[in-house]
Amino acid sequence: MMETKRKVLAYITKGNGQSRQLLVFEHKVEKEAGLQVPGGTIEDDELIIDALYREIYEETGIERDDLKLVRKLEKTNYFPPNKDVVYERTIFHLQYIGNHEDEWEHRVEGTGEDQGLVFCFKFMPLQNLPELASHQDQAIALLDDLSAYQ
Repeated sequence: MMETKRKVLAYITKGNGQSRQLLVFEHKVEKEAGLQVPGGTIEDDELIIDALYREIYEETGIERDDLKLVRKLEKTNYFPPNKDVVYERTIFHLQYIGNHEDEWEHRVEGTGEDQGLVFCFKFMPLQNLPELASHQDQAIALLDDLSAYQ
């Protein structure tokens, strides 16, 4: 039987319209891991919203107060190649309302498999967004339909 892992993904944006940018990162050392957005596994006894903010903080250092939850974009399944597992992904859009620099490095906190890794973050224009790793860009098009949520 295929194992299911519950995951959250965070599309953290700043700016509006043509100038909207998405927060992405890559591993400082393992560049082959590709361009990604913050996210991770929901613990067994954890509320999904708590997992979202915990993963964002562990991976980026961004505090909950610096984010505004816009909406849940999509819940979907992703089947990673060559693994007998399905990632049940819930993808959220959050607006960055803090005062962080545009690019920074962060050493991952927490107790997960990424602990101690250094991630390099930057905001990239949605217009020129390259493909994200592990099909994490699957719901990017849903960001365009924001007029009803502003």
